[in-house]
Amino acid sequence: MTACNDEHLTAIREGVRALCADFPADYWRRIDEEKGFPDAFVSAMTAAGWLSAMIPEQYGGSGLGLAEASVILEEVNRCGGNSGTIHGQMYNMFTLLRHGSEAQKNHYLPRLASGELRLQSMGVTEPTTGTDTTRIKTTAVRQGDTYVINGQKVWISRVQHSDLMILLARTTPLAEVTKKVDGMSIFLVDLREAIGNGLTVQPIANMVNHETNELFFDNLQIPADSLIGEEGKGFRYILDGLNAERTLIAAECIGDGRWFVEKSAQYARDRVVFGRPIGQNQGVQFPIAEAHIELEAADLMRWQACADYDAGRNAGASANMAKYLAAKASWEAANACLQTHGGFGFACEYDVERKFRETRLYQVAPISTNLILSYVAEHLLELPRSF
Repeated sequence: MTACNDEHLTAIREGVRALCADFPADYWRRIDEEKGFPDAFVSAMTAAGWLSAMIPEQYGGSGLGLAEASVILEEVNRCGGNSGTIHGQMYNMFTLLRHGSEAQKNHYLPRLASGELRLQSMGVTEPTTGTDTTRIKTTAVRQGDTYVINGQKVWISRVQHSDLMILLARTTPLAEVTKKVDGMSIFLVDLREAIGNGLTVQPIANMVNHETNELFFDNLQIPADSLIGEEGKGFRYILDGLNAERTLIAAECIGDGRWFVEKSAQYARDRVVFGRPIGQNQGVQFPIAEAHIELEAADLMRWQACADYDAGRNAGASANMAKYLAAKASWEAANACLQTHGGFGFACEYDVERKFRETRLYQVAPISTNLILSYVAEHLLELPRSF
């Protein structure tokens, strides 16, 4: 298991914190108020090499593992930022990195490492299927040297600030496959070419400043060499990226949780009512202490998931459990922080309400807590499949 106090990881933490110091609370507050996108922050993270951490050195990256990537995203959130604006670049490229051809990797990975291109989007979820991914209806039909895409996706993030998108579509109808996980394929779509030429993007307004969209494909033509790996094996390929995604989201939640705990403890020390700090009252200090304990426990599972993934082991169980524990711990820390601040927790200038909204998302996405419980029940406890 990776040690969280490793000197190497400490150096990464310090480097990310130094960069984040240039993007203080008022920067993120303004971005949130404007429903904007933190382009300056993303560009700075790219220029510093943090977003290419997991790209192998031969392609211009740092060749680091999931453990290091998780620390980068954790520290962004712990510093009060929102790593949801950059995490797609981390996990979306796993499918390309592990299953792309040498020609694809040579063409795209150096450009992703340098920041010339952004790969921030993954198109999987659909309105009528949700997490029942094997029943997706978006199709990709081979016609000569192109694939023609038709269908619809929903909750697809950062399309407006990405050049490329990983897309999952059915290449063989569900009725014609022996296993329902077969017949789906992964494509790398050039959004610069696609939007307006068969792809329509409809933004979805939401309670968090999280840029997300509904996508409509109407006879979108993409080159046949957009296919990643073998046709029909896309569902298996994308699982690699999903396990990485869940582990990275866990790290983000831990960063959020530590921000809430540190914010709560500081306010509880400084706020004096009835002649003493409110943190002297057990009713105030116990929820903060409990949040800290639960975050530390979730952190251990995060490291287990990173160790499994980086060692090439199946990280399905540890990644799911890490995401569950961390999302739950960060949400409880958020509640404790808001309660500690009382009315001031609702004031935008304290940033609690913004981070409160941001961390609530991870009870639902990228996989809901109920689906994780179902996974654990079926795959670890050998209970009957519940759906």
